[in-house]
Amino acid sequence: MLKGGFTVDASGSAQLYFESNNTSVDIWVDSISLQPFTEKQWMSHQDQAIEKTRKTKVRIQAVDSQGKPLSNAKISIKLKKASFPFGCAINKNILYNNAYQNWFTSRFTVTVFEDEMKWYSTEPSQGKVDYSVPDAMLQFAKKNNVLVRGHNVFWDDPKYQQGWINSLSPTDLSKATTDRINSIMSRYRGEVIGWDVVNENLHFNFFESKLGQNASAVFYNLAQKIDGTSTLFLNEYNTIENARDGDSTPAKYLQKLRDIKAFPGNGNLKLGIGLESHFSSAAPNLAYMRASIDTLAATNFPIWLTEVDVQRGPYQAQYLEQILREAHSHPKVAGIVIWSAWKPQGCYRMCLTDNNFKNLPTGNVVDELLAGRIAIKSSAGRTDGNGFFEASLSHGLYSVKIHHPSAKNSSLVQKLNVVSSTGADNQTLLMRFAA
Repeated sequence: MLKGGFTVDASGSAQLYFESNNTSVDIWVDSISLQPFTEKQWMSHQDQAIEKTRKTKVRIQAVDSQGKPLSNAKISIKLKKASFPFGCAINKNILYNNAYQNWFTSRFTVTVFEDEMKWYSTEPSQGKVDYSVPDAMLQFAKKNNVLVRGHNVFWDDPKYQQGWINSLSPTDLSKATTDRINSIMSRYRGEVIGWDVVNENLHFNFFESKLGQNASAVFYNLAQKIDGTSTLFLNEYNTIENARDGDSTPAKYLQKLRDIKAFPGNGNLKLGIGLESHFSSAAPNLAYMRASIDTLAATNFPIWLTEVDVQRGPYQAQYLEQILREAHSHPKVAGIVIWSAWKPQGCYRMCLTDNNFKNLPTGNVVDELLAGRIAIKSSAGRTDGNGFFEASLSHGLYSVKIHHPSAKNSSLVQKLNVVSSTGADNQTLLMRFAA
C-alpha cells in the first residue's frame, strides 16, 4: 500500500509522487489514468462507511408466552442517547439563558468551554485563582448528561499570555506552570473526558522559548501523573483544513507526538489527536482531509475534530455539511465538537442560531445530520411472519416498544443498547410477552 498524489502547475504540467517508509524501494510508473470521484460517488462512499462503522443491523423478535413468534406486531424504536460524541462549544452565557440551554441540550452530548478553563480566565492575576465560572458550567453539563473536554491547560501562542506571566523569570515561570497544571487538572480530574494539554504547539512555542525545547513534553509528563485516566490531546489547527500550512502538516504533527513520547517517562502516555478544523470560506479539500486523517490514524490514538467551523461566505452551510459528513464517515474519528459558542454580539466565526435561538442555515445542517446519520431519533414497523423486525440503527441506547393485541399484556417496553458489531451476525433482541 502506497499513499500518493499529484500537483499541477499553471502550465498544466503534473508531478506525481508517492510516499513510502521504505527508502530502498524504487517506484516506477509506466502509465496512469486518473478518474476523479463525482460528488455523488464521494457521498455514496461516505454513506457506505457510516453504514459499516457507525451502525449495526438489529433484529427484534416478538414472541408470546410460549415462545411462538408474533407476526404483524407493531414495533416502535426511540433513541434515548446516541453513542457518537457530537457537540458544540459553550460559554458562560448558557448559565443565564434558558432558551440557549434548551436549544443546546436537545441536540448535543459533548461540549467544551470556549474560554472559561483557560489560564488567563482562571488566574488573570498571579495567585488569584477563580474556578467559579467553569465549576458552574461543569455542573450544568453534568446535570444534562453532557460530557466535557478540558480546554485548555496551556496555550503556546504568546499573544494569549497574561501580563504577569510575561514578566516571570524562567525559574518562576517553571513553578507557575507546575502550579497551573496541578491546580486545574487536580480540580477536574475524573470530571472531563480529555485534556488539551498544550494548544497550538506546532505553530507557537512560547513555553519552549522560555523553558527549553522539552517544555511541552514535561507538561504531558506531569499531566499523566495527575490524571492518567483521561486522554491527553495535542490540539492544533490546519492539519486537515489547509494543505499549504507547512507548520502543522500530518507529518509534523506525528513528529511532535513522537518527540513528546520520547521524553523519559512518557512512553505510555494516553495521547489523543485534536484537530481544530477551522475551515476557510473556500471549498474544503475533502480528499486532503481524508488522507490526513488516514495518516494520523496509523497511530491508533483517538482522533477528535475539536473546534469545527467555516468562515462566513455564500456556501458556509454547504461546506459545513461536507466537512461534518466526511468527519463522521471516517471510522477513526472518535468525536466532533463544533466551535459555535453563542454570544449576543456574535460567535467566533460561525453561529448556528440567531439571538432568538432560531436555526441559521448552519444550524439546519447540524439538525439534519443529527436526524439523518448521527442520532436517528426513531424507527417503526411491523414484525414479519416469523415475528422479526430488522433495522439498521446508529450506535446508542434505545427504547423498544412492541404492541400486539392478542397478547395478554398488549404492550411491552424494553431497552436496547446498540453497539459496534465485529462479525457478520446481526444483534438480536428477543422480546417475550408474559403469560
